[in-house]
Amino acid sequence: MNIYVARQPIFDRRQKVVAYELLYRTSEDNINIEKDGSLATSEVITTSFLNIGLDKLTRRKKAFINFTRELLNDDTALLLPKEFTAIEITEDIEADDETLASCKKLKKEGYTLALDDFNMNSNCMKLSEMTDIIKVDFQDADEAARVDILEYFKGKGKKFVAEKVENVKEYGEAMNAGYDYFQGYFFCEPAIIIGKEIPSNKMQNLRLLQEIYRSEMDFDQLEVLVKQDPSLSYKLLRFINSVAFPLRFPIRSIRQAMALLGQKELVKWASLVALRNVGYDKPDELIVTAVSRARFCESMANVTNLQDRSADLFLTGLFSLLDTFLDQPMELVLKELPLAGEIKTALLGEEGDFKDILDMVLLYEKGAWDRAFEIAAKKYCLDEVEIMSYYLESLELADLAWK
Repeated sequence: MNIYVARQPIFDRRQKVVAYELLYRTSEDNINIEKDGSLATSEVITTSFLNIGLDKLTRRKKAFINFTRELLNDDTALLLPKEFTAIEITEDIEADDETLASCKKLKKEGYTLALDDFNMNSNCMKLSEMTDIIKVDFQDADEAARVDILEYFKGKGKKFVAEKVENVKEYGEAMNAGYDYFQGYFFCEPAIIIGKEIPSNKMQNLRLLQEIYRSEMDFDQLEVLVKQDPSLSYKLLRFINSVAFPLRFPIRSIRQAMALLGQKELVKWASLVALRNVGYDKPDELIVTAVSRARFCESMANVTNLQDRSADLFLTGLFSLLDTFLDQPMELVLKELPLAGEIKTALLGEEGDFKDILDMVLLYEKGAWDRAFEIAAKKYCLDEVEIMSYYLESLELADLAWK
């Protein structure tokens, strides 16, 4: 059975990533998760810790992994590093004597225990007494129940995760209620505020993005923009003088650095730096996600009939969260940027090759492997192993770019 690992970030109240939940999926449509849960989780553990490497998947942050009753009671968890593992107990596990004894043993060994999909009517109240973290499904529990759970455990030293938080409204409710951590796609749901002005520092970086995507790049104007921002000037010179460019002599002028980079690499460098600056007040994970999408789209260009459009596909992935960075509707954001037509149509959700490739990485992020494989196989004749390798490589490259 082929097992593929997806990661979903868990944020703290400052929107910093503190952990990832590792999710398992297969390419089989008819898998019975309840029946095959132990096998699937075992494969996730093997893949994550041995084949891929935990450092690549979770950037050395704690990994939340679902455990069935069978795995909980056969000491499988003791094989994992306690510093980087949270044992997530599913809500359907019966709190019998054997399970309670296994949890006590894990607690004694220093492991973090989390209880998934908790509600006050569940059969795992006994388990909740010894868990460190309680996860509440915001799509299952109503607003009153979400608050009642926090009140019930008040003063008992528990931490709470609001999971399946899908929009800004739910995120605000979770914050106000006092939840410690947040999980879901809320950070990909921009708050649309009509007439909101883009701050001047973000506008400066948007002007940089505008300039580098003109059909005929004006190096004189680009040099002026870089020089106007000491931070950009410093980053460019530091980049060109890094080990990535084994030069025999240091480069000391902006024009010299731009010329040595060349137009293609200059566009990619400026895009990444400008996007970081635009997203200075956003979660780090948002930038990592944008870069991983860019890398994936670029890789797909090189194995399809779009080799000559790799730069455009890179930008399609990179700008797929631009509305979230700017808290503006994508339609308004794109009016400010002279991008290629295929990039704009893909970002606006219109059909085409660029959208198909972007859809693949979005499906991977959600763990919808079957639908991603269907696009890869039907349109580009790529197999599951091949497409997964590109996705994992994009995650690794994105993490390296952020460091």
